[in-house]
Amino acid sequence: MAKAAKKTLRGRAAPKLAKVGPGELLTLVDFVRYAVSRFVEAELAFAHGTTDPVAEAAFLVSEALHLNPGQFEIFANARVTAAEGKTVLDLIHRRVTTRKPAAYLVNKIYMRGLPFYVDERVIVPRSFIGELLESHFGGDGEAGSLIDDPTAVERVLDLCTGSGCLAILAAHHFPNAAVDAVDISKGALEVATRNVGEYGLEDRISLYRGDLFAPLGDARYDLIITNPPYVDAEGMAALPPECRAEPKLAFDGGADGLDVVRRIMAGAPDHLTPDGGLICEIGRGRDLVDEAFPELPLLWLDTEDSEGEVFWIAAADLA
Repeated sequence: MAKAAKKTLRGRAAPKLAKVGPGELLTLVDFVRYAVSRFVEAELAFAHGTTDPVAEAAFLVSEALHLNPGQFEIFANARVTAAEGKTVLDLIHRRVTTRKPAAYLVNKIYMRGLPFYVDERVIVPRSFIGELLESHFGGDGEAGSLIDDPTAVERVLDLCTGSGCLAILAAHHFPNAAVDAVDISKGALEVATRNVGEYGLEDRISLYRGDLFAPLGDARYDLIITNPPYVDAEGMAALPPECRAEPKLAFDGGADGLDVVRRIMAGAPDHLTPDGGLICEIGRGRDLVDEAFPELPLLWLDTEDSEGEVFWIAAADLA
């Protein structure tokens, strides 16, 4: 295992991990237990694709051993070789001493079961919109369906696309749609280009660099999806080290967190088709959004892990 880092984290010495002797950790579960203990001891933050130390430990162990998440239980009690164990321990050590999100350490994150490449040029994807595309745009005639027929959607826009994961999920969910994806960051678009290429979607997803709607001309869309920066000034000051490793641009929503959201709401009517709509993630800012747009009939959507953090509004109600 690599030597303990000598750098400091927010003014304190980086923690030293307990030494592991030969043969003390044998199975995948052993390494997960060790990782969980170290993560809790170091008081790490979990908000980057995993929500607790157990899930994050299992994710790192699986990635170190080239197993997809669905294979962990099958091999949970399998023995780990000495070389593999060294790789796993090095990842655990780096997670604790650098406080970087686990996804950056392995350059991978999963959304809705699909893997995506990520690095420090993009925020680690963790949007609830991917789940909502499946639960509220199914076209099965259910009462909660916001778009009756996914095959009839012709154009989709993903604003603040980052790694491109939502654009790719949208392309999968709306099989006949052309998808435009916009980001102001050159680095983010480089990552998005890689992900789009890995899924062979270059002919359906077009990437644009620019400020929100600016590079799109007068194009109109059946659906606009966006997970914009929405952290307010107080929240920015309190971000844990894991989030501080991510691009500030992807978080900073101004004094009250709504700077970018207001601009999206102002521009969306000029870029939606008459029967289209906007779905926007806002985190825990629902009260502020309701106060900012009291005249709009926003529909707040819940997921398995969130309540009132994403809203939908139809084009007719925005006009």
